[in-house]
Amino acid sequence: MKPITGPDTGYDFYGSRDEQLADAYRISLARPHDLPLLPAIELASARLLAGHAPSFVLAETTTQFALRKARRAGRLWVALAGDAPVGFAHVVVHEDAVAHLEEVDVHPAHGRRGLGRRLVQTVCAWATSHGFHAVTLTTFRDLPWNMPFYARLGFETVAPDTVGIALREVLDDEMRRGLDPARRVVMRYVA
Repeated sequence: MKPITGPDTGYDFYGSRDEQLADAYRISLARPHDLPLLPAIELASARLLAGHAPSFVLAETTTQFALRKARRAGRLWVALAGDAPVGFAHVVVHEDAVAHLEEVDVHPAHGRRGLGRRLVQTVCAWATSHGFHAVTLTTFRDLPWNMPFYARLGFETVAPDTVGIALREVLDDEMRRGLDPARRVVMRYVA
């Protein structure tokens, strides 16, 4: 397969499906005017988790403050259809040399087109090129579009007894917000 270079990212992507969609979608660093549009994408994507997470958790969105901070640091990407964002990936840094994929969402109207995969690949390529040793995330272990999706992209499950303090705090926060810790898993991609 020939590589596809994201026009605004400089990262290469592989995949025949991406090749077919290269003209329809592109991945870019988020622009200031994208930020107010991201909560609607997050809420639409959260509807896919109905019945798997408490409804009040599914009504939460990333704050504009957090999105602005991530954009300024170059840790917020959008999937664009034309000039409109239809998905995004948000990275935070909780510990040295580890990027944490805090959120990745694609509006369901644009789902199943490889955009989530391209966003995650963009994050992993960015982490590697910026000297991070790993990318971590937390996700549902029992939903096919969660843990198995990330495993196909090279993420591995982290044993609970090896989870560090920073990720333990993420898991504790998820539990306080009502997510069942038995259904959650920490995963790591080694950059």
